[in-house]
Amino acid sequence: MAGNLYVVAAPSGAGKTTLVRMLLEREPAVRLSVSYTTRPPRPGEQNGREYHFVDVDSFRGMIERHEFLEWAEVHGNFYGTSKKWIADRLTAGEDVLLEIDWQGAQQVRELFPGAIGIFILPPSMEELTRRLTGRGTDAADVIARRLAAAQAEMRHVGEFDYVIINDLLDRALDDLHAIVRATRLILAAQRLRHAALFEKLI
Repeated sequence: MAGNLYVVAAPSGAGKTTLVRMLLEREPAVRLSVSYTTRPPRPGEQNGREYHFVDVDSFRGMIERHEFLEWAEVHGNFYGTSKKWIADRLTAGEDVLLEIDWQGAQQVRELFPGAIGIFILPPSMEELTRRLTGRGTDAADVIARRLAAAQAEMRHVGEFDYVIINDLLDRALDDLHAIVRATRLILAAQRLRHAALFEKLI
C-alpha cells in the first residue's frame, strides 16, 4: 500500500489529542481516522468530527459483522476503527493517523505489520496528575482510575517504534512531525509514491 499508517498511543493526559491536532494543522495531507465510540459526547464534541457516537447494541453489531480494524473497551466504553475506510485510504496513497490505545495498536499490527507505532509519554507522574486534575471534567475517583490505567498502559511502550516525551509541547510537535516526514522518505514508500519517476531515472 502506498500510504503510511501512523498509530499514535498514549496514556490519558499525556497530550496525545493536542499533539495530533497540531500535527494535522501542519500536515493537512495526513488523514485522521475518526473512531466509533459508545461513550457520550463531551461538551463541544460533534458526531463525525471527534468520534462517531453510537449505542452499545450498534457497536456490538459492527463487531459481529467484522467491520472494525481494531476495537477495545477503555474505561467502561467501547472504541473501534473502521477497517474498510483505513484500507481504502492507504490503497489510494494517503497517509492515515490512528489515535488509539496500546490494545488497539496490537490489533492493527496484526493486519498492517508496516504500521508505524508512536507512543507519547508524560515527563513525570506528577505532571500527568496535574494535567488530569486541571481538566476539571472528571471526578476524583475517575482521575484515580485514569492514573492507575496510565501506569499500566506505559508498560507497553516497548511495543512501539518511536517514543516522544511531551515535556515542551512545541518540541514534542517537532518530534512527531519529524517522524511523519522521515517515514515518507523510506525507499519503499518513495518507490510506490513516485513509481513513474523511478522508472525514468533508474
